[in-house]
Amino acid sequence: MESLKGRSLLALIDCTPEEIRFLLDLSHQVKKEQRQGLRQQRFLGRSLAMLFEKRSTRTRAAFETAFGEEGGHPVFLSSADIQLGAKETVEDTARVLGGMFDIIEFRGFRHETVEKLAAHAGVPVINGLTDRWHPTQALADLMTIEEHAGTPAGIRSVYIGDGRNNVSSSLLVAGAALGLDHHVICPQELSPSPDLLEVVARRSDYPGTVTVHHDPRAIPRDASVVYTDVWVSMGEEENSAERIDMLRPYQVTEELMGTAPKAIFMHCLPAVRGNEMTAGVIDGPTSRVWDQAENRKHTIKAVMLAGLGLA
Repeated sequence: MESLKGRSLLALIDCTPEEIRFLLDLSHQVKKEQRQGLRQQRFLGRSLAMLFEKRSTRTRAAFETAFGEEGGHPVFLSSADIQLGAKETVEDTARVLGGMFDIIEFRGFRHETVEKLAAHAGVPVINGLTDRWHPTQALADLMTIEEHAGTPAGIRSVYIGDGRNNVSSSLLVAGAALGLDHHVICPQELSPSPDLLEVVARRSDYPGTVTVHHDPRAIPRDASVVYTDVWVSMGEEENSAERIDMLRPYQVTEELMGTAPKAIFMHCLPAVRGNEMTAGVIDGPTSRVWDQAENRKHTIKAVMLAGLGLA
């Protein structure tokens, strides 16, 4: 899709539903190619800078394998390796890396950092996670829903737990763009941003709906998806006791899953068994978290192919 060539992906709210649909279709295509053993070397001769302020399993593995198996050269750069925001401004780092690399990934704390990188690098920048958005995760979420529950339009999905974090916000936007009947079940204090809800509601090109509940028993019986996330995000550890106490009523248990008998269970990982869900749920027959984790790779490959104009 020509509109995505040379574009950064910082948040899915910056994309049209048609662009999100294109990225998902491409994700399904590259997953099929991998299943068939195809390695087309579309990144041959190109380089990827991977900037990590926050450690990761899935994000790092997905970017490195997606780029490397197609012939590209991924370079991992942690905060201990470079001067990002230390002796060198973010803007200067962006200009330096943009002159050496074809594409940049950033996973870190403040969303403003990835915005500065994208503004000054001169090459596409992909948000691998910030405090506000996690767009590649939401793409993997939608891909998993399509594989196991069907076309998003009209599907009833539930996110339960911390409703204002980056994973919840990104899924809320992506789901609304593609037609999910999405329900966020959370404590009042951890509700999605009212500004975000207003923006989504005013988007005339978004066919989906978003409803916020505070009763943990408000799981629709016909829900096709029940999704949760860690109760204490990285960087918020000092509030862990308070957060766990607040969210304890929102734990996903076998009993809760039984109220939506046709629903699959999803989690972006890492997971804390005994907190946000029981072991019987994440390790049980309705769990699709491992497919969801693998799909990070395929959606990330699709985003890089599109941004580099190779799709």
